[in-house]
Amino acid sequence: MTIVKRMLKLPREQSFFLFGPRGTGKSTLLRQSDFLANAIWIDLLSQEEEDRFARHPDTLSEIAGAASPGTGWIVVDEIQKVPRLLDIVHREIERGHMKFALTGSSARKLKAGGANLLAGRAVICELSPFSFIETGDSFLLDDALRWGTLPGLFPLKTEEERLGFLRSYALTYLKEEIWGEQIVRKLDPFRRFLEVAAQSNGKIINMNSIARDVGIDNKTVASYFHILEDTLLGFFLEPYHCSFRKRLSLKPKFYFFDTGVSKALFRTLTLPLLPQTSLYGDAFEHFVILEARRLHAFRPRDYRFSYLMTKSGAEIDLIVERPGKPILAIEIKSSDNVSREMLSSFSLLVKDLGLKRGYCLSRDPYPRLLCGNIEVLPWREGLLRLIHD
Repeated sequence: MTIVKRMLKLPREQSFFLFGPRGTGKSTLLRQSDFLANAIWIDLLSQEEEDRFARHPDTLSEIAGAASPGTGWIVVDEIQKVPRLLDIVHREIERGHMKFALTGSSARKLKAGGANLLAGRAVICELSPFSFIETGDSFLLDDALRWGTLPGLFPLKTEEERLGFLRSYALTYLKEEIWGEQIVRKLDPFRRFLEVAAQSNGKIINMNSIARDVGIDNKTVASYFHILEDTLLGFFLEPYHCSFRKRLSLKPKFYFFDTGVSKALFRTLTLPLLPQTSLYGDAFEHFVILEARRLHAFRPRDYRFSYLMTKSGAEIDLIVERPGKPILAIEIKSSDNVSREMLSSFSLLVKDLGLKRGYCLSRDPYPRLLCGNIEVLPWREGLLRLIHD
């Protein structure tokens, strides 16, 4: 397989965290970075290494002290395995002897382990699955909607191989991230929760309904969603409102970090995705929102992403608040021939927000202006113009 050049730019002059879900290529990206060619590598996924540094965290200081002047960097893979090492990292950064590249697939143990000690001393970077920009001419939309874009999928050629990969990914997450780290006391309720949460992907979260379906209480459901956030398996999309307090009082949506992983957890990988079906439309909306967040991560500018829902049920799929600029109101349609009728409600909401123009990202091949104030854009062009530029 051709090496995919990642668009995330790592800081060369300052220590950094590189966060990302399992399988997004964090270690690969670091190994491809020329400024880390002489780095000392510590892999905490190795049980032997994890045990060594858990028992004797000061070993890291001894390694830093013995490093040759040309080394410069120490890479610690999966730092959340031994959060106590953050104290040592903090101390060594203060001494100015070494810089650190720290990877992690979970923020949960770091929060309890004092990651705040590195505030201002280590840049935080996030790595997602491949973006359509990174894969270039090899990108196929329908494959991305069905299978997702985890790097490990791309060398696989058959449907059976891809099914096996994604099912194994879901099981590995349960075994290593959840059960292995003793995050939950009972695995079966959490396993059922994952399937129900995947079924609710992209929908407004109803804690009561999910609690009934899984057979647990609301507080446990809320804690489970926070586990998904902390282990980087998904994120909340908060409701938009001019008042921050009112924004928090409304219910968020939840999206998994990858379309294929979401389907694996929901057990719908074998279902075909056909255009003009609700399943296809949901997958396309999920994909576009993921890509918007990924492109923003390449050039972070403090954008805030949310959605809008009126009391009558009218909705805007994506609101992008940009410091010093008008907000973006974005509707997402999987159609390849968007009509005025499809956008009439959206057009009225855009006017109610006091915006001159709204945007519809779709599979339509041509940019068009509909309803007088809605610019329909092919999804690639729309994402690059509205989010990436």
